[in-house]
Amino acid sequence: MVGPSRPQFVLFGSSIVQLCFSHGGWGSILSDIYSRKADILLRGYYGWNSRRAVQVLDQVFPKDAPVQPALVIVYFGGNDSMGPHSSGLGPHVPLDEYMENMRKIAVHLKIFENQSLSDTTRIIFMSCPPVDETRVSSSTSGIFSEVVRTNELCQIYSNSCIKLCQELGVKVVDLFSAFQKRDGWTTACFTLKGVTVMVFLGGFGGHSDRSDPNPNTSYAQPRICSMDSSNLNFTLLKLEKTSWFWNLDARCALVLDIGVRDGIHLSAEGSKIVVEEILKVLKEAEWVPSLHWKSMPTEFSEDSPYDLVAADGKQTLNPSEWTFHREVHWD
Repeated sequence: MVGPSRPQFVLFGSSIVQLCFSHGGWGSILSDIYSRKADILLRGYYGWNSRRAVQVLDQVFPKDAPVQPALVIVYFGGNDSMGPHSSGLGPHVPLDEYMENMRKIAVHLKIFENQSLSDTTRIIFMSCPPVDETRVSSSTSGIFSEVVRTNELCQIYSNSCIKLCQELGVKVVDLFSAFQKRDGWTTACFTLKGVTVMVFLGGFGGHSDRSDPNPNTSYAQPRICSMDSSNLNFTLLKLEKTSWFWNLDARCALVLDIGVRDGIHLSAEGSKIVVEEILKVLKEAEWVPSLHWKSMPTEFSEDSPYDLVAADGKQTLNPSEWTFHREVHWD
């Protein structure tokens, strides 16, 4: 372990947690906000539900650990809320069991003094966010069986999580409501995934040595050839990059890197909503000590003669609290 010791914030959940350092994710934003104040630790598991989370609680959060987290942010529910598969396989967890699993997580982390990790560990639950149903239904890969993911189910599990937190006195972020307050949330809040498509534009009669292809030639007949277009069930939204090359049999190929949204996982804009809601809870919570970033000490923040020299040439400028580099100036 490296020093100095800092408070630990643990992010525990499914893919929305595992991916929170990608795409300008909310984990990376929190790491920036809490730099020199707290260590953000990731415990995210793609595809997991609350049933699997309960099975590993003692391994992820051992009660005999010498250092316990100051804050645990928990997210499960999106996979639990998926419709059940006829085989009995899959991530679906019935609502009653989901509620009981979330209760077990809360009890293990904090609720009762003789059962919690420590007296100073705080917890925040995040409820199931909405999905873009159109994207979800159109972006299912052929390798998966049918995915049943609707906002009706998301809302039921979200409301149940919120109700449980109110019963237990646990802080909760209502993501289902927060996302839908943003205009255009269905297109703004979800990630782009890369899909590469190769399009051949026809032969050039043996002119394989041409190095300056003209995509506007009248004999060019585009066709997708690197993958069966029937398997491209994604909605194509954004052309990220194009490139041309010539192959040996003198056909011109246009390579498209295309961005598509899956309607579930969070974009940078979606992550900003998550961070805003988390910071709101941390600011309003009457915890001692406070875990809001503005109330926490900054590591090695003392003035130094080795800092940059001010314009008057007589003093130095302490940069330890500078935040001008941030795209958003968080409250």
